[in-house]
Amino acid sequence: MTSATGNKQVLFIINKYSGTGYKPAVEGRLLSFCQQAGLEAHLEFTQGRGHATQLAREASQSKNFDVVFAMGGDGTVNEVAKGVVNTNQVMGIIPKGSGNGLARHLGIPLDFKKCLGYIPSEEVIAMDSFTVNNHLSINVSGIGFDGHIADLFGKNGKRGLANYARLVLQEFMMYNEISGEIFIDGTSVQAKAFVIAFANSSQFGNNARIAPYASVCDGELDISFVKKVPFLEAPAFAYKMFSGTLDKSNYIKLLKGKEISLRFSEPVAFHVDGEAMQAERKFEVKINPGSIRLLIPGNQSKNI
Repeated sequence: MTSATGNKQVLFIINKYSGTGYKPAVEGRLLSFCQQAGLEAHLEFTQGRGHATQLAREASQSKNFDVVFAMGGDGTVNEVAKGVVNTNQVMGIIPKGSGNGLARHLGIPLDFKKCLGYIPSEEVIAMDSFTVNNHLSINVSGIGFDGHIADLFGKNGKRGLANYARLVLQEFMMYNEISGEIFIDGTSVQAKAFVIAFANSSQFGNNARIAPYASVCDGELDISFVKKVPFLEAPAFAYKMFSGTLDKSNYIKLLKGKEISLRFSEPVAFHVDGEAMQAERKFEVKINPGSIRLLIPGNQSKNI
């Protein structure tokens, strides 16, 4: 889609409240860069939960924009994805959150100046998405301890890795492993776990790689069953997670699948792309292959 002047049309859906804050100068830098790059830029600012989805859906239906960019954290990226999933609309990501898990996996620069250079990219992939009880997820969702922490993290009003780590240390000893009926593509799986993570990309965010070999284009989910790690061994486990070698830990089982069914005797905490959801007893997780057309930096497709 191009305008009457021949310029490509790009829309930025901006969440001012993601990450550490918003600087108004960003708007001028965006507009200036796009003008120099021959792009006609349009800016929209989210007004509350769900607004990014509405804006993205309207943009997709209008067919006026070559790319719709989500500018914010993982929650904003998820909302924009809801508005473009299963359409021909190309989506991009300008990471401005505290974790930026999917952007890190895709090699999208976190530095704003460097990220500007990615905006004119022509490289588009057909990225998988998946659903957890019909909630769209594009990065990593989880059941168990990480769902419990996501709930607390969302309630205390403080973001960032330091606050997340504080909550983990505070709650770790009190939270028990979960067990239930688990089927992956119809096959029963025996697993008692502290965390069950469903990974489209490799990491939660901040380079915490829960599924080091995950691909967003393989038509499968990586499922990580994490046991409760003894407290004294937690530093070594964390090192493996942040260094991308978690597969070498004795406290994790890594499997792949397309459809996962889970049943528990009581409600279990869970999150979708870092957003806490209401605890449930039953879970249906399904992959949706190639459902999002996503813009990535040039020469990155081999790494995703």
